[in-house]
Amino acid sequence: MGKHAPIELPDETIERLEALAERTGKDPSVYVTEAVEQLLEDMEDLRLAEEATLRIQRGESEVISSEEFWRGLVD
Repeated sequence: MGKHAPIELPDETIERLEALAERTGKDPSVYVTEAVEQLLEDMEDLRLAEEATLRIQRGESEVISSEEFWRGLVD
């Protein structure tokens, strides 16, 4: 088990969450945890992509075609 994190959600969101939990028999916290984990993963991926883009723009990294990439792995 983890720590509790108090959050404030709009009433409509709480109602939807509770309805989903009731239909599926899962605790609402399961869905909140899954949603937060997915959002964090997406945000981390976005940040990595932004950093890679900046490296390319500064000339610190180069872009190669998929053909070049695969040729390097097969050869």
